[in-house]
Amino acid sequence: MKPGRFGAAALAIAFALLPVFGGQLDAQRGRGGGSQVRPRRTLLIWADTRNGQAQHESVSHAMAVIERLGYESGAYDSFIRTDSHIISRRPLKTTGEPASGGPSLETVDGIFFLGHRDVPLDAAQKADLLSFVRDAGKGFVAAHTATTAFLDWPEFGELLGARYDGHPWNTAAGTVINEDPAFPATRHFPPTFAFVDEFYQSQQFSRDKIRVLLRLDVSKMPPNPEFRRADGDMPLVWAKTYGKGRVFYSALGHDASTWDHRDIGLMYLEAIKWSLRLTEGDATPRPLPAR
Repeated sequence: MKPGRFGAAALAIAFALLPVFGGQLDAQRGRGGGSQVRPRRTLLIWADTRNGQAQHESVSHAMAVIERLGYESGAYDSFIRTDSHIISRRPLKTTGEPASGGPSLETVDGIFFLGHRDVPLDAAQKADLLSFVRDAGKGFVAAHTATTAFLDWPEFGELLGARYDGHPWNTAAGTVINEDPAFPATRHFPPTFAFVDEFYQSQQFSRDKIRVLLRLDVSKMPPNPEFRRADGDMPLVWAKTYGKGRVFYSALGHDASTWDHRDIGLMYLEAIKWSLRLTEGDATPRPLPAR
């Protein structure tokens, strides 16, 4: 699968989605004449890289892509933030005073997260973030480095569904298996496809708690002692529920060029729509398919 420039890809996605979203957006914006008028969904795009460790050059481009996908498809509006003060029901300024205006966990419908390592949140913020998904039923879509974040916070691992355990082959060519062609975010992928990325290995995951959508076919990768799963299971993309909320994670997204790939952009767009309850998809956990 060869990446194409995102400008053309995004327009193609947006135009393809216009028939689907037309009536829905008219109703949301008050032009459909219905009685249930509500604002369009709002997404907080969040990536805190102040820790300075293992920063990925693709982060800013990825955030711009996610914002553009929402804008051009009409699916959601976005706020982009690169600090973590905003992760609160009642955000504070750096001075400790209440923030004036802007997004908060009281006003957005979902989060796209691309932070990594030691993201600075205090105990109250952590409680607010968990409650945002678990109790309020909001969406949480995370990409690539997200499994490296908050490693000393067990509850975040439970929310996300797994933890980072290295990337045995670094950036390499591999074969990806589509386990769920019926899920909205993966239905456009073929049963298997070649892809190049920094494939993250996960630990502390259970197929009793996540629905794996895409996995790496490790049988076609060179032997590597850093790959530590005896069962050969290497999920790359999954969906799950956390309390009332919907959670989606994809390990794909190391290089900026990955975010320019039409199929990857469409995957994240559909994942965000699913997390925001604009579409439906089955996140019931399933075992590793027999081979």
